[in-house]
Amino acid sequence: MLVIQDLTKQYGQITAVDHLDLVVNKGEFFGLLGPNGAGKTTTIRMISTLTPLTSGQIAVAGQTVNRNLTEVKRKIGVVPQHNNLESEMTAWENLELHGRLYHMPKKSRRERIDELLEFTGLVERAHDLARTFSGGMKRKLMIARALMHQPELLLLDEPTVGLDPAVRRKMWDLLRNLSQGGLTVLLTTHYIEEAEILCQRVGLMNGGRLVELDTPARLIKKVGKVVVEYFERGETKGVLFETREEALALAAKLAGSVKIRSSNLEDVFLQLTNRRVGE
Repeated sequence: MLVIQDLTKQYGQITAVDHLDLVVNKGEFFGLLGPNGAGKTTTIRMISTLTPLTSGQIAVAGQTVNRNLTEVKRKIGVVPQHNNLESEMTAWENLELHGRLYHMPKKSRRERIDELLEFTGLVERAHDLARTFSGGMKRKLMIARALMHQPELLLLDEPTVGLDPAVRRKMWDLLRNLSQGGLTVLLTTHYIEEAEILCQRVGLMNGGRLVELDTPARLIKKVGKVVVEYFERGETKGVLFETREEALALAAKLAGSVKIRSSNLEDVFLQLTNRRVGE
């Protein structure tokens, strides 16, 4: 569905994306994980045609981005990191406008609006102004809008940023339903649990490069299943082990507060880059 070859983006002397190669399969829920400045959002912007690439190639469903711009745009739905809804329009009007921009026939446009309002649980707020919505409701409306023209690839750039944990979990249910429907999804996120729950595979980015690529379970297995966390000389340190018995052996030697827990994707990233995902 998505093929990226030798993709590079430079801003003057700064290389935001550095010779990236990536394939996302049809129907896959794929996550790009990394710290601020890793190149995730720049990659999303190049795929969505908002930012011109410096070199390399992007193809969506067999169409090369820089050669078939109009066709590619029809295949892609985008949920950006920041709210860009028409705040003085209702939810229904936001979807109607999007449908018109994509030249959808009136009958199919109206049917699609009803379907998406039902899917996102916004039927009762259909005729309320978008500016009156909560953060979670705005995110749902942005997802509905991105799906309006029935894209083949959905790009989600930090879709749950700023949402409280309860709303974030409801959003995960919505995104899971999308995946089960066969849509191809590319997600960028800072939330480790989000990537582990939603994504079939994840790519870890750092400094514009892809440093690791695999399923969440396999990545975690590579570095160790159990972490011993302890505080020493003003900072929290962690040591990874394959078994809990090995972790207990170290914990018994340490003074002060010690925590033993299962490892996660952030531990993988720390092992590979010595940086936390949200930094």
